[in-house]
Amino acid sequence: MSLTIGIDLGGTKTAGGVVDEQGNILAKLVKPTPVRDAESTVKVIADIVAELVQEHAAETIGIGAAGFIDQTRSRVMFAPNLGWIDEPLRAQVEQRTSLPTIVENDANAAAWGEYRFGAGAGIANLVVVTVGTGIGGGIIVDGRMLRGAFGAGAEIGHLQMVPNGLLCGCGLSGCWEQYASGQALVREARLIAGQRRPEASLLLSLGDGTPEGVSGKAVTEAARQGDPVALAAFNRVGAWLGRGMADLAAILDPGRFVVGGGVSEAGDLLLVPARAAFLENLSAREHRPIADVVQATVQNDAGLLGAADLARTI
Repeated sequence: MSLTIGIDLGGTKTAGGVVDEQGNILAKLVKPTPVRDAESTVKVIADIVAELVQEHAAETIGIGAAGFIDQTRSRVMFAPNLGWIDEPLRAQVEQRTSLPTIVENDANAAAWGEYRFGAGAGIANLVVVTVGTGIGGGIIVDGRMLRGAFGAGAEIGHLQMVPNGLLCGCGLSGCWEQYASGQALVREARLIAGQRRPEASLLLSLGDGTPEGVSGKAVTEAARQGDPVALAAFNRVGAWLGRGMADLAAILDPGRFVVGGGVSEAGDLLLVPARAAFLENLSAREHRPIADVVQATVQNDAGLLGAADLARTI
């Protein structure tokens, strides 16, 4: 049985696991990610690998990192959450572990994990949208990951939805993630709560009593209990999510959209308005097959699983 190690490298924590060919995680470790220190982060990865291989004879390593990865899957060209520019991560990890290594964008790795072992299994043309603080995602075309000419493809969260719209962390304005992310959900809930305060009593009671004290967790909890302001916030964000998917469908024509990320754990609170807006904005919808929109099933382990499975291509 061939075993590989998947590493999900995030801005605050690094998770590693041993994965078999069926996508079973046989062992898993999580350690804090050193802040803006590439050398120390490589050591954390190497320490995780060293612990895992004591019990499991893994043959290769796959790393999903939050940033632009070069076409050879070797270098992290730009990773703002890690504070990295042009880091030769593959060579550094191989030197410390003596195991062949591959590096991929974390959202691409998560998409591959859903494609191989989750809600996208068997769908050769697939779009995975991860809705968290921002929006990430990955695109599978004819069973292959779409990476682009330089390895920086599928940055779907930065589709420009609103010309001269809200300023995005990428430096541009009007990006999709400014309207259909966890950050957008909290912003909308605070805005509506300020406008309709008497209706927001439940939502406000879950925080400090002010619109400014509303958190994303509180919005989801209040919406599940029927709070009208929280539901309105989900409807607005879901509508933006559906519009963006309709634009992607016009270009990619996928068989399925898989929605993952922390906000997707709200389930139908997000997916019902997203599906409605997707249909409303889909071009020529009366004359074409329509992709289904489903919730991710692998979720938090998708990046680790995808990275581990991509390591089998080395």
